[in-house]
Amino acid sequence: MIASTPRQTSRADSISVLLGLLFVCYAVAALGALVTAHEVPAWYATLSKPNFSPPNWIFAPVWTVLYGLMAVAAWLVWRTPTSGSNSTSRRSGLILFALQLLLNFLWTPVFFRFHQLLPALVVILCLWGLILLTALRFWKVDRLAGGLMLPYLVWVTFATALNYEIYRLN
Repeated sequence: MIASTPRQTSRADSISVLLGLLFVCYAVAALGALVTAHEVPAWYATLSKPNFSPPNWIFAPVWTVLYGLMAVAAWLVWRTPTSGSNSTSRRSGLILFALQLLLNFLWTPVFFRFHQLLPALVVILCLWGLILLTALRFWKVDRLAGGLMLPYLVWVTFATALNYEIYRLN
């Protein structure tokens, strides 16, 4: 299904849900930033990194955009009508979204706070799989929502390679 008529909710409810999703996604970002703030200069800076490692300043703007895209994607799926097979796809897509957001949240302290590079690699590999499943499920409900998840999948693919190389080099 390309896009469907939005579910029958008031404009205020729809905006409230979008704002709630943005709040949740940016709360995950803020908590991650709190964990990394001290660890980037104190620990991460001391690690051997591959030559494709980007400068540290790039992470905040990239993640800011990605969390916004994720929230809008989830909102597009939420506002899709809940009839027939679409209802199951919608529900499972939103559950997958919540699970991947949880793994996204967990990766940061595993990597930055506890300095556990191999367990962090396992977490990010699981995260990658959940993002893929979420994007596919979102695509089935609303193609724009599925497409909005693709930059996130690409970035986490890059982050996975970076995590692996940092593990290998250290």
